[in-house]
Amino acid sequence: MARVAPPGGRSPGSSGSSVSRLLRASLARVRGFPAAVLRDYRSHHSTPTSTLTHTPHPYARALGLIAVTLLGAWLGLLIVGSIHAPVGPVDTNMTLRPSFTGGTKINVSPLGALELRSHYAPIRLDVDVDRLDPVRSQALVDHPERFAGLQEQVTRDVLSGTGTLAFRSCVAVVSGATALGLAVYRRPRRALAAGGLALALLASSGAAAYATWNPKSVLEPKFSGLLSSAPSVVGNARNIVSEFDVYQKELARLVTNVTRLYEATSTLPAYTPDPTTIRVLHVSDIHLNPAAWQIIKSLVKQYKIDVIVDTGDTMDHGSAAENAFLDPVATLGAPYVWVRGNHDSATTQKYLGTRRNVTVLDGGRTVGVGGLRIAGVGDPQFTPDRSVVAEGDFAERTAGGKLADSLRTQRLRGTPVDIALAHNPVAAAEADGLAPLALAGHIHHRENSVLPRGTRLMIEGSTGGGGLRAVQGKKPAPVQASVLYLDRRTRHLQAWDEITLGGLGLSKAEVSRHLPQENRPGASPSPSPGSSGTRSPGASGTPSPGSS
Repeated sequence: MARVAPPGGRSPGSSGSSVSRLLRASLARVRGFPAAVLRDYRSHHSTPTSTLTHTPHPYARALGLIAVTLLGAWLGLLIVGSIHAPVGPVDTNMTLRPSFTGGTKINVSPLGALELRSHYAPIRLDVDVDRLDPVRSQALVDHPERFAGLQEQVTRDVLSGTGTLAFRSCVAVVSGATALGLAVYRRPRRALAAGGLALALLASSGAAAYATWNPKSVLEPKFSGLLSSAPSVVGNARNIVSEFDVYQKELARLVTNVTRLYEATSTLPAYTPDPTTIRVLHVSDIHLNPAAWQIIKSLVKQYKIDVIVDTGDTMDHGSAAENAFLDPVATLGAPYVWVRGNHDSATTQKYLGTRRNVTVLDGGRTVGVGGLRIAGVGDPQFTPDRSVVAEGDFAERTAGGKLADSLRTQRLRGTPVDIALAHNPVAAAEADGLAPLALAGHIHHRENSVLPRGTRLMIEGSTGGGGLRAVQGKKPAPVQASVLYLDRRTRHLQAWDEITLGGLGLSKAEVSRHLPQENRPGASPSPSPGSSGTRSPGASGTPSPGSS
């Protein structure tokens, strides 16, 4: 018989189950009380969400923005920041590039490059001469009278090209910086900030270039490339002083020279002889390097040298066995004037004195060679001889004193010396105030300075690249020589070219043109040491009014 449930639906024993559930719930509340209290505490004392997110330091954000801007601007210039522009008869490619030193670089392939210190700003102007336009160049050949208007044409072409380049560069840097900023930050505001900063940097660089623009930088260019073509591009001493006083004229001349260079495919134009200058080739410290003779012979032919001046250390040990090394001096193509160095012995000097076309100077002796009066003194010390204790600078000053006495005697006779020679610069410095120019060597690198009494002391590097010592270092020493241009009438220095060839096994050639301060256009002439009376206004190399 089935059991009937009591009223209310509750079965017997349900009351006990309810009590147990209640007990379990109460126990659970007791166990969860600490966690509830902790949650309540955290809800009232939690750190704001904004402080949990890492915020970069303002300086770090600024540096990051600058880095993105510079990189984007550089990429923009690299990709689209160049233009093709015709300049006279040649087609060029103009580009702005970031640079620590500024300046202008004109690449004349395959001849080399012409570097000008035209401005100081963090941008450099690169001009690549791509090719010679056959139509325009042929028109110049057929109508030589058009060369007269080439200056104005080149000026217009350059101004037009640089204007277009400036606009395109602005677009390139803004686009590059904005695009990179958008890729890095993914926020339009930051990307636009990068583009605006790039434009501001380019504008400030342009302002710096304009403020430091030096149109006379073409007077002292540095040419790298084929040595045989350098004089034709750089120009000769007289023209560079009297004609190239403004940038437009120099640029027109440069384009004209490039045209002629490209026309002469097999034989490049030789250096144009100038009857108003005397060319002196200064060499020193050959140190038994046989390659030096071929280099000197090449320079004599290329530059039409009138006199070769060697300030010693032609030998290394000064032994009689080395004397045969000196035989080529008679075949160099120009008179050879020599003073003894500390590696040249009395045996060396005696042997060299018997060679044809060679003049040996010692004890202050003065000679006339190539239209110049030159006096010199040999080095009083022969350092390879270990049996003799070297006396150092004292002996050098004593020898320089003999040279100075000779210079004073020549001045009293009314025949002042034009160039004083000594191997050691300490001895050569004793000629200060007694000759306008003193030449020395010994230290194996170039130095050029004006001494307190006005004499210019020019110290030549090693024309032998350090000789046998060239292979001792990590890098071979360069071969150095200089061509000095002196006015034939006043015999004063007008300009000089510093020639540097890559060391042993290298083929790099570099020629840089320099002018004395008093010979720069607009400079006022001043009397030089060794001259008597007052010089004429045109004697310094700067043409006087009405001069031809």
